[in-house]
Amino acid sequence: MTIAFSTHRLGKDYGDRPALEPLDLEVPQGQHVALVGHNGSGKTTLLRMAAGLLDPTVGEARIVGHVSGSREARRALSWLSDTPTFYDDLSLWEHLEFVARVHGVEEWETRAESLLATLHLTARRDDIPTTFSRGLRQKAAIAIALIRPFQVLLVDEPFVGLDQPGKEALLSLLDEAAAGGATLVVATHELAFVGRVQRLLALRDGALVYDGAPADVDVHALVLPA
Repeated sequence: MTIAFSTHRLGKDYGDRPALEPLDLEVPQGQHVALVGHNGSGKTTLLRMAAGLLDPTVGEARIVGHVSGSREARRALSWLSDTPTFYDDLSLWEHLEFVARVHGVEEWETRAESLLATLHLTARRDDIPTTFSRGLRQKAAIAIALIRPFQVLLVDEPFVGLDQPGKEALLSLLDEAAAGGATLVVATHELAFVGRVQRLLALRDGALVYDGAPADVDVHALVLPA
């Protein structure tokens, strides 16, 4: 069994407050995981350390066997933040071209056009994403994250700010990524996605309190503070 994402005693403290207690975790290649918990439970901290964007206090995370943040890990990973950032002087189409070319995507235009059509962004392709509304910024970030190849997709609260057609488009694109063999770890409160995954992880106050099938637990209870 190939492990796509793992942590070994991975933890993060902010002063005397643990944001994430030391965590051991293995996610096999191709598994689809939802990560839930109340606000401040440690979801974003875990994902940012996994993406190599935040240094752990203890332990380590690995992406397909490579330490998070390394060149090999970044090559295998695509990261979709809940607060996307964009270049101030690039249009959406130019963002897609830049990311695609950096990652060696051939015939990227076809993929870009498909993503924009699915996300109802075709008419905004020549606009600057920094001028977009919250929902449009999220849709633009989704397209940029999915234009490149990846083995592991880490996603933080992707449904926030999306209208219903946007949520349905994102669910379709996540299903497409999963069908292509990617490993998905998605932090979310969206029950429509939780019901699609094979595995549910729940954090509460920085500690892992559930690891199992979504059908075997009351998901609503897991997202409430203790």
